[in-house]
Amino acid sequence: MEKGWSDPIQAPSRPRIQLCGRFVVELDGHRLDHKLPSRQGRLLFAYLALNRERTVSRDELTDALWPHALPAAAPSALTVLLSKLRAAIGPDALNGRGELRLVLPADARVDVEDAIAAVHEAQSAVALADWRRAWGPALRAQFIARRRLLPEHDTPWLDHWRVQLDDVLDRALEAYAACCLGIGGTELPAAERAGHTLLERSPLRETGYALLMDALAAQGNTAQAMQIYDRARSTLHEELGITPGRTIQQAHARLLGITSTPP
Repeated sequence: MEKGWSDPIQAPSRPRIQLCGRFVVELDGHRLDHKLPSRQGRLLFAYLALNRERTVSRDELTDALWPHALPAAAPSALTVLLSKLRAAIGPDALNGRGELRLVLPADARVDVEDAIAAVHEAQSAVALADWRRAWGPALRAQFIARRRLLPEHDTPWLDHWRVQLDDVLDRALEAYAACCLGIGGTELPAAERAGHTLLERSPLRETGYALLMDALAAQGNTAQAMQIYDRARSTLHEELGITPGRTIQQAHARLLGITSTPP
């Protein structure tokens, strides 16, 4: 079974916050998520965790918790939630009264932050053709970003983070396909799978076509790779009225045995 960021065997005592998929809060070696007060309490904690680099006003928290219809008792309801949150995670973890900030240990991991950092690391390694260094971070970013952020909630401020995680997943798939191609051998089928998944998610992403073409060709499936090129041409023409760009054309040239194409 594949192992992801939330696996208990991975540094179990390290403080961690998991907001994608199953909600997990672990501080000082203890699971605290079951102590958080209700759905609104989990949403409050998540908002503070995602904005932990700055202070947040009570008005901002109120808008985050009740974005559609503000109840008359919202200020007092927020006070109760904050009181319960302090009781659950400890008073030192939540600083301030009018302006609030979540304070986590220096080694704490928030999965959303981890995914963003991991995909940056993977892309940097790919740029240096350091395929084996890129492999782990690219996979880690995928494990996190493929899970839905706070699945029990549907509120406007989450849309920004979900769009960002969608982009992280696309970039992680891209980096993973590239490093698997670079490693070659038994990793080539993984490059092919990542290429297919990337195109299913983002059918206008030209790098996805190029990576999939290269992955198929590296496994000896040149005819299938040519079919992907035809698919790229038709999709881009029908959707945008354009021809494939340089990335796809270079992959096509490689299929034809041409080592370079004119700019």
